Amino acid sequence: MATAGMIEQGWGLVAKGDWDALIKDYKDEAILVMPGQNDVVDGASAIHAALTNLGSIVPPGFAVTGVRQIGDGDEVVSVVDWKCDKIPNGTQSTVLFRIADGKIYEERWFMDTEQWKAAF
Repeated sequence: MATAGMIEQGWGLVAKGDWDALIKDYKDEAILVMPGQNDVVDGASAIHAALTNLGSIVPPGFAVTGVRQIGDGDEVVSVVDWKCDKIPNGTQSTVLFRIADGKIYEERWFMDTEQWKAAF
């Protein structure tokens, strides 16, 4: 399977909340860099725990309205369309996935942090 396809399937697992299946696509030593770039989660088990609690860190009324992939191979970028109660017309964020040997070794979220703060 192409890596963009793997990432697309991963977003489907996120929508279902199937964190156990999702984490199988991560290397044990993977890192997740969250908004602000200072919040680094190290290791697949810690990433699993962070993603399991994802619902508690998103703004009220948060909903993903679309996801598309750019690229394939060792780097895939997802453009994520989303909205929430305070941003009803929606906005976008991006997520960079770095992949080696068919597994994600780095996931990095990019978003307007001021907009994110204002969404709460």
